Amino acid sequence: MSTIRIQTTQNVVLEYEAASVGDRVLAQVLDVLVMVLWAAVVSFLIRQVADSQDGRQIMAYVLVYTPLLIYHPLCEIFFNGQSLGKQARKIKVSRLDGTRPGTGDYLLRWLLGLFEIGMTAGSVALVATLFNGRGQRLGDMAAGTTVVSLRPRAPDVHTLTAETQVPAGYQPVFEQARHLSDHDATLIRQLFRQAGTQGDYALLNELAGKVKSVTTISTDLPDESFIRTVLRDHAYFAAQESPHG
Repeated sequence: MSTIRIQTTQNVVLEYEAASVGDRVLAQVLDVLVMVLWAAVVSFLIRQVADSQDGRQIMAYVLVYTPLLIYHPLCEIFFNGQSLGKQARKIKVSRLDGTRPGTGDYLLRWLLGLFEIGMTAGSVALVATLFNGRGQRLGDMAAGTTVVSLRPRAPDVHTLTAETQVPAGYQPVFEQARHLSDHDATLIRQLFRQAGTQGDYALLNELAGKVKSVTTISTDLPDESFIRTVLRDHAYFAAQESPHG
């Protein structure tokens, strides 16, 4: 499974796993089931209330066919890149540059999806996704989007030291990190390593919550990226305050 690196406007690099083909197919199957259920229920209700065949056809176009046609872009626009199937599989549409996809992005990938998924039974989308390397079908390539997994990733303890080193020209993200003591930073690093070694997401979440409470930092960054950024910011401030910094 490939890794998608996204740089946020705060210059924080987030790493997401590209959603697997299996998750995307399952999400699509779930969405089809939702649409079939909608069509069956609404069609039944139409038959109960419409007196004429013409009236039933008009109501079917308005209440069945149109919602089914725009199901995917409508869900993704209002549910932040997720259809109901994607929510169930914990995957979402994201732009490669880290910004939230716009309405035009969702509509573009939907329009191309009518061909690569609807008209070819998903075969074109499957081939494109398998060979692209970044989890993109043709609609994603055109819109600059991909589909990522929202499942938490265990911290990679083997790259922790490299990740928390301060690169040249680094600009700190959280000013509050300067108030952490060296002892605090050491404890955070140890607990971060422990969470990574054990794959303990609960510990990672608890650690991130405690750091936010102590530093009064408010952020929507994922727990792993938040801890890495705080440690890097602390290292930056410590180097600035050092007599040799």
